[in-house]
Amino acid sequence: MIPGKYRSVSGRATNNVNCGLHLVIQTSSLPEKNKVRFKQVEFKLNKETPSFPGRLLQHDLERNYSSRQGDHINLVSSSMPSFPILQRSSEEKILYSDRLTLERQKLTVCPIIDGEEHLRLLNFQHNFITRIQNISNLQRLIFLDLYDNQIEEISGLSTLRSLRVLLLGKNRIKKISNLENLKSLDVLDLHGNQITKIENVNHLCDLRVLNLARNLLSHVDNLNGLDSLTELNLRHNQITFVRDVDNLPCLQRLFLSFNNISSFDNVSCLADSASLSDITFDGNPIAQESWYKHTVLQNMMQLRQLDMKRITEEERRMASILAKKEEEKKRESHKQSLLKEKKRLTINNVARKWDLQQRVANIATTQDRKDSDSPSQDPCQIDGSTISASPEETGSLDAGLTSALQGLAVIDSHLVEVDGDTLSLYGSGALESLDRNWSAQTAGMVTTVSFTFIEFDEIVQVLPKLKIKFPNSLHLKFKETNLVMLQQFNALAQLRRIDQLTIDPQGNPVVNFTLWKYYVLFRLSHFSMQKINGTEVTQNDMIMAERLFGILAHVASSELPQYRLISILGDARKKQFRYLLETKGKKPGIVNEENNDSKRLVGENTNRATLNYTTRDFYNEKLEEIKEKKKFCKMYIEDLVKEATEINMKNEALQKLWPQMFIELVRDAVIEIRNKNSYMKLCLQQITDQK
Repeated sequence: MIPGKYRSVSGRATNNVNCGLHLVIQTSSLPEKNKVRFKQVEFKLNKETPSFPGRLLQHDLERNYSSRQGDHINLVSSSMPSFPILQRSSEEKILYSDRLTLERQKLTVCPIIDGEEHLRLLNFQHNFITRIQNISNLQRLIFLDLYDNQIEEISGLSTLRSLRVLLLGKNRIKKISNLENLKSLDVLDLHGNQITKIENVNHLCDLRVLNLARNLLSHVDNLNGLDSLTELNLRHNQITFVRDVDNLPCLQRLFLSFNNISSFDNVSCLADSASLSDITFDGNPIAQESWYKHTVLQNMMQLRQLDMKRITEEERRMASILAKKEEEKKRESHKQSLLKEKKRLTINNVARKWDLQQRVANIATTQDRKDSDSPSQDPCQIDGSTISASPEETGSLDAGLTSALQGLAVIDSHLVEVDGDTLSLYGSGALESLDRNWSAQTAGMVTTVSFTFIEFDEIVQVLPKLKIKFPNSLHLKFKETNLVMLQQFNALAQLRRIDQLTIDPQGNPVVNFTLWKYYVLFRLSHFSMQKINGTEVTQNDMIMAERLFGILAHVASSELPQYRLISILGDARKKQFRYLLETKGKKPGIVNEENNDSKRLVGENTNRATLNYTTRDFYNEKLEEIKEKKKFCKMYIEDLVKEATEINMKNEALQKLWPQMFIELVRDAVIEIRNKNSYMKLCLQQITDQK
């Protein structure tokens, strides 16, 4: 009898037996006169089958049967094709009723086995059989070994419903098929074939061992349904990734040695397998990496053996530490990814809002121009056709843009980012960040300030704060800031220092002017700038700037009102005085080293200082303020004139009434003092009453 459990298939599961077999070659019937007399050919097989030592399929089931038997075969050839018929004596059937070994018999076909329906073990190892046939009557067969033959297709097994071990290693099979009825299969060995895909095995719910070593597999999947599988051998294939292994609830041993696995991500499903205890990756590119062992252990903490070596507690501890560090890195990486995504979305939102604002402004400007150019004209005619703008359409367009702007205002509409030595501001709301309490370390590190999607006129208003909050800022960048005229560069003169200036052509039409760089060098010459838009500033550039715009500053200062000129000169004198106080008491060498900085602080020429820039909003505010002052002055003067008029009228009336009033006063006085005693008593009485 065959044992119920198979401990190894690299050995064989039978006791030592000697089988005496009679093999009869039989052909189709012939006429009596032409009949060839066949002898019954007897051959004796002394077969010694080894036991089942070692672990099942651990060595790919590639070892041959040991203990070669002696043969004595006499065959008589036939003129017609035939199948060998195998017969055994009654004594042999009784003695070895359940097993039959036909190893190394140079068989090309499976012989006809009659009267052996009770067989449970059948061995055709090391022959030349090309097709499985003539065994459909062996319905009690449990163990079938066809190792090392030339079989190209799995077939002829549909009736063997009791079969539990099927060994088809080292054949020419290209596809797994025709196993539908072998639902009791416990061991399936298909190593050393030409199989390219795992398929048609999902119904084998009792299969415990599957050997597909030395095939042509490039990936592992389609393993669902193998609920009893405990060992899977996939050595020596071309596998690059593994799937579905986490769906095998009983899998304990997985052999993936000598494949093309290069990353743990390609076998990440193994980390989700709770039952897996032994695994091998040796011979794969991944096994050459320095992080290989720690990565496998930190993702598969349940492992007991890796590459056939027991895992120590120290290795587990180190893997656990590294796993925690890796988890922290992943969390930080995830956090950075979220921040980057939020930054991207915010910048996109700011860009959309900026674009809508520009469209609204352009529509308003265009409408103003149309109203000023043709306030009450008829629709223009071109080629006899009339073209007119519908007020309803314009209104609907403006309403759509307004609602879009309101929708964007709900989302993040600005972004402030400090990256190394660069402070980046996106959207007008970011300018409010300059009011924060920046740490001295952070503020001191910032040397570059970038403005994007912000109106330049709004930037001008915060330049004094920028100078105070970030005293080391040397490089300014402007992108999508609506720099449209040269006068706007005048506002930068109020900063402490600028070494580099970058004006992106996108959203800044001023760069389309040919001489804009020379104007910047002329107006900001006291900064001695080194680069503009990444280009080094040369001495020739400075000379050319002076030649082009020097006369402009002279004309501007000549036309400036005297009170304004005195104010500008006063500011310049204050800077010079402050500089003298700061350098007083310092060594001459230190003063020479700071000479360039002093030029930046003090050296702004008075003529250039007259070239200022007033923002549109500031100008409008000034106009409103002037209007209010004019109104107040007018009212005040009117009140003064009115009051003076009333006083003059009263004075004239007094002049007319005074002579008569004087006469009456004299008369009343004479009458009162006419009786001296009575007058004195009256006066004393008045004094007494007052007390």
